[in-house]
Amino acid sequence: MIRIGQGYDVHRLTEGRKLILCGVPVPHPTGLYGHSDADVAVHALIDAILGALALGDIGRFFPDTDPAYKDADSLKLLGAVMRDPRLADWRIGNIDLTIVAQKPKLLDYNLAMRTNLARVLTVPLDRVSVKATTTEKLGFEGREEGISAMCVALLER
Repeated sequence: MIRIGQGYDVHRLTEGRKLILCGVPVPHPTGLYGHSDADVAVHALIDAILGALALGDIGRFFPDTDPAYKDADSLKLLGAVMRDPRLADWRIGNIDLTIVAQKPKLLDYNLAMRTNLARVLTVPLDRVSVKATTTEKLGFEGREEGISAMCVALLER
């Protein structure tokens, strides 16, 4: 049996925060605003995994009203999801993640991002796709007001 889930997340860019994507610090004058580390890419991935099993969304598991998750490392949140007993009979077939940002360019960070995700998901690197695209300066991403990410996850029983 297979299950497919999709996830989407958005965070605005702000001064005074580090930009973290897939657990990788990316040099940039602004970072993503959020209760946790605001790793928009990992948040979309978590939602895709939870969605595949109809378990709700990241906010149900890690509410932004809970001080325990203030500045939380999103890779650790992903690890907690992967250890949830409801996922025990499932494994990641593959994930396909797209980050939408006008800047910064992310090509140089792609391998580190994929490696981080593969490690936490406990899958071979070739099951983890991370891509980046711009919006040709259209929309909030194009105006460099924020970054979004979307992800599809295939789970196999």
